[in-house]
Amino acid sequence: MKNTAITKFIGAWLSTGNQYDVEKYLSFYLVDAVLNDPSVGRKFTGHTGIKDYFVSYFIGYRTQTKLVKFIINNDEHAHLEVEFTGDFPERKIGGTFDFTFKDDKIAFVKANLVH
Repeated sequence: MKNTAITKFIGAWLSTGNQYDVEKYLSFYLVDAVLNDPSVGRKFTGHTGIKDYFVSYFIGYRTQTKLVKFIINNDEHAHLEVEFTGDFPERKIGGTFDFTFKDDKIAFVKANLVH
């Protein structure tokens, strides 16, 4: 993906996540995508796994994600720093996402909380 496409893609991904639209959220991922979140100690594979992650940690905690910093490394990789707010003990916490794109979708993402 080119820089402008990645920027629009990530903006739409954040907006969709904040609206808790599960099906649209999943459409940003390849069907065999992997989401690795060491902060919860698990990898989530495919739409089924990523849906479980999204429902548990975003919808379940009413998490809203705000963009803090966005770096496009190249046409296949980007780094996102965010601020999460929601119904979890900290109420507000930082986080990062490191994306790998393939065929204009997310193929792999490493998510992490930043304390």
